[in-house]
Amino acid sequence: MRRKMAKVSLGKLRVFSVLFLMACHGGIALMAQSGPKKYIAIMASEPMDIDGKMEEHTWALASWSDDFIDIEGDKIPGFKTNVKMVWDSDYLYFFARLEEPHVWATLKQRDTVIFYDNDFEIFIDPDGDTHNYMEFEINAFNTVWDLFLTKPYRNHGKVLNNWDIQGLKTAVHVRGTLNEAADVDDGWNVEIAFPWKVLNEANGHNNVPKGEFWRIGFSRVNWEYDLINNRYRRKKDKEGKFLPEFNWVWSPQWVINMHEPEKWGYVYFSGGDSETDVDFEIPEDEYVKWYLYELYRDRQNEKSRKVIWKKKKGEVVSEGPSKVFFGKTVRPLLEKCETGITIFAESPFTGHKLVIQEDGKFKSYAIK
Repeated sequence: MRRKMAKVSLGKLRVFSVLFLMACHGGIALMAQSGPKKYIAIMASEPMDIDGKMEEHTWALASWSDDFIDIEGDKIPGFKTNVKMVWDSDYLYFFARLEEPHVWATLKQRDTVIFYDNDFEIFIDPDGDTHNYMEFEINAFNTVWDLFLTKPYRNHGKVLNNWDIQGLKTAVHVRGTLNEAADVDDGWNVEIAFPWKVLNEANGHNNVPKGEFWRIGFSRVNWEYDLINNRYRRKKDKEGKFLPEFNWVWSPQWVINMHEPEKWGYVYFSGGDSETDVDFEIPEDEYVKWYLYELYRDRQNEKSRKVIWKKKKGEVVSEGPSKVFFGKTVRPLLEKCETGITIFAESPFTGHKLVIQEDGKFKSYAIK
């Protein structure tokens, strides 16, 4: 499914961020949150050397992302993190710059649980249906963990831990010294090249997604540490339990859970080498989709549901709280069947039927 541009102004996005979850209507009270962030990935104009040093001119043309924030919202992390993205006909490239006064790592075996070290993580859902997405983690040793998830954990999918990104290129450059407690470091860089031929395994087509957008999330896990025999180790409390990690992200999840793909950011793949060449705006249907997922997550939470669905006599569907988007009303409906529930609405912008199935998968149908 191609991801087309739509003309939604930044003013609308800001208004939506304020109003979307402040509404209280029909028995639903939602918290004020901002929508997912967006980024325009320009096209590389030269060969890219994956060395962690960002010396190519292409990287100078690419913008840094917004600073990472806490996964639950607008709390400012202890150390700064930013990313850049570019692409060419063969690879999607990432460059991350992580501030860190003590760069350390312990894990050297591929496909171990890398977030037990400080790490940098990427989540990619090419077609935005929240199913069949990729997770990638890397530590300062340049040790990686790549896996494929058929569904989020909430939907009890399979985790394909033996799946590997064939043709993957990675590099870590430490701006200081690794595992040396006697000095203070500046931080570490991560540079990554993902081949399109692997990424497109989860896409609706095999073409490079020029002029389209994908849903991508970034996370950084950071631990407090102790020095034991001059070696870095995750810090424990008085009872011998590890202290909780910090989770810092580009686009907030609002909960400590990266596996809600509908909240990841939007990355648009521009065909030029300048962001000024394109005016990408998040399509209006995506705003409706966010709301349907809010209703879906509430439905899954059986112990503390807030949404009231009203069913009229003689009808097979129940109606949820209607909501106005950019002057147009959306009326969500819920239908029960043998395979579970379906939440859907007709888009007032495209006329499509936007559907979230029982297993959380999103679909969009043209209504004939």
